[in-house]
Amino acid sequence: MDYLTLSPVEMRAAIRNGEWRRPTAGLAAGFAQANLVVLPKELAFEFLLFCQRNPKPCPVLDVTDVGSPEPKLAAPGADLRTEIPKYRIYKKGVYVEEVTNLSGYWRNDLVAFLLGCSFSFESSMLRADVPVRHIEEDCNVPMYITNIDCKPAGMFKGPLVVSMRPLPPDKVVKSVQITSRFPAVHGAPVHIGDPAFLGIKELGKPDFGDAVTVKPGETPVFWACGCTPQAVAMEAKPEFMITHAPGHMFITDIRDESIATL
Repeated sequence: MDYLTLSPVEMRAAIRNGEWRRPTAGLAAGFAQANLVVLPKELAFEFLLFCQRNPKPCPVLDVTDVGSPEPKLAAPGADLRTEIPKYRIYKKGVYVEEVTNLSGYWRNDLVAFLLGCSFSFESSMLRADVPVRHIEEDCNVPMYITNIDCKPAGMFKGPLVVSMRPLPPDKVVKSVQITSRFPAVHGAPVHIGDPAFLGIKELGKPDFGDAVTVKPGETPVFWACGCTPQAVAMEAKPEFMITHAPGHMFITDIRDESIATL
């Protein structure tokens, strides 16, 4: 089966049926993908406030009703318990398990947040002949915990996480122009060039995802990343939290262009 040609509904079905357990970059081109954060309702307001104060790494696409796994705005009829390839379970800030469905963890007091993902603008980059290295190398995007602190909200505090795509110098400006149109999925880069500015010591050792080839003369370009809540969980230590596994996103029914600015 050619998964690259499947619609969001078809791709979510393939994930639900266990046919796809890999990163979702490049799938359902033209549709937004989303990061997942699930928390007990007593922490939901504080996390929503954290997102409001940190819109670059945490742009909110949808929030579910308490106890409901259905993202009614982003994908009506979908089920967040089964339609993401891999999930991570955190307890008191410690990553304890990776699972392929949430049937054993879902509770009636949980609220799910869908946050925009930079995979969403990659199809626009490719159409403009801007290379996306992790798609070329069929691996996960490299992600790094930085030395930049997010703005705290209640118990939620911690460092910004970024994703990196190496680009030829003549493609950097084009990448900024393209991604600036998509603030709902992280928007323009937060940094271009020297990774040491972000406290990143070695590009070949990402904190999440996979290392990719950086060719001689290429410029590393960094975007805010929806794995930021996972780094925040490690520092804030909420009693219970569920996220997507890095790179394993929820594919929404939202068309990229519908959330793009002019």
